[in-house]
Amino acid sequence: MYEIIKKPLVSEKNAGHAEDANTYAFEVALDASKDQVKSAIEKAFNVKVASVRTMVCRGRYFRKQAKMGPPKHWKKALVKLQQGEKIALFEGA
Repeated sequence: MYEIIKKPLVSEKNAGHAEDANTYAFEVALDASKDQVKSAIEKAFNVKVASVRTMVCRGRYFRKQAKMGPPKHWKKALVKLQQGEKIALFEGA
């Protein structure tokens, strides 16, 4: 479970989604499926998940001395909770 969810993504845009659409954003493992993300979120935060959307975010090349280093790709999951459910981590409690 903790290998799948890496960290929550907290930003102004994601906070707006949390208020309006009851959707929360997480960085997850690159090889995690939607079903694995759903079960991990339900176990970790004790909530019911309605849907999961995932996307692979392409990393940028970075300079390492005189050479360019490989990009660090990562996966983002947008988790929509069922009506009335909340995650206290994002609420500031």
